[in-house]
Amino acid sequence: MPHDPHPALLHEALDLAARGLPVLPLRAGKLPVGNCPSCAGGRCGDRPHMKAAGPCQCTAPCHGWAAATTDPDTLTSPAWAPAWQQAAAVAYHPGGAGVTVVDLDDAAAIAWARATLPPTRTVATTRGEHWIYRGSMRSANGVRPGVDLKSAAAYARWLGPGTGALAPLPEAVCALVVKEPPPARPVVTVPAPGSGGECRHRTPTYLERGIAMAEQRISGASSAVHATVYRTFLAVLSAHGRCGCLTEGHIARLFTAAQVKGESARHCADAWTNARTRLGL
Repeated sequence: MPHDPHPALLHEALDLAARGLPVLPLRAGKLPVGNCPSCAGGRCGDRPHMKAAGPCQCTAPCHGWAAATTDPDTLTSPAWAPAWQQAAAVAYHPGGAGVTVVDLDDAAAIAWARATLPPTRTVATTRGEHWIYRGSMRSANGVRPGVDLKSAAAYARWLGPGTGALAPLPEAVCALVVKEPPPARPVVTVPAPGSGGECRHRTPTYLERGIAMAEQRISGASSAVHATVYRTFLAVLSAHGRCGCLTEGHIARLFTAAQVKGESARHCADAWTNARTRLGL
């Protein structure tokens, strides 16, 4: 026999929704309820890389942040009952509430924020603090050691109202998502196959098409971004890695596309190295 929805968490969610926070249930491990079949693949609007991504239109919670809602009828509907049965906490969509959460994961990150950012509302977390600013922006993970930004196309666990007044979103926070391309890792150059002549990959149109397609493949990833980045790097190196036609500019373009999707410079470098190792370059 199924259990009734978690009454305390549902009551908390309804209270937050009444105050204008789009909310959703989280199961153990701070994970959202899994995708439902009717919106698999992002058809309901959960596409973080799209500026126009909208709320989920399904009747059940799915796709994390896209399921967040302020509608009490939706939150208490039979379709949502299984989600509340699994719920271990309540989360909210900061971007939908018009705020940005600077997630500080440790003491060092908190010390950096206190020295760099203007005071604002703060909420204690298990290991650090959430600093909440008025205004929304693009979300990004790993913008600096121990610091994530949660706003558009993201969710944050509700840990209480916190203390202090909301301050406007400062430029110092917005600037954290504007990253310089990481230093390109050197590409091993080996002689082109054949008996001489210029490598066909040096043809500007051929090479440019390949790099542009790789950028599009990374930018279009709606899930499994890290795996997509690795497979794309592997494909590029398979086609162009043995003839010496790749330049630092080409590699920087690929790394930049990956970082826009939330990958860190370290992950980019690791994926590039692993792809080269697999191909024996």
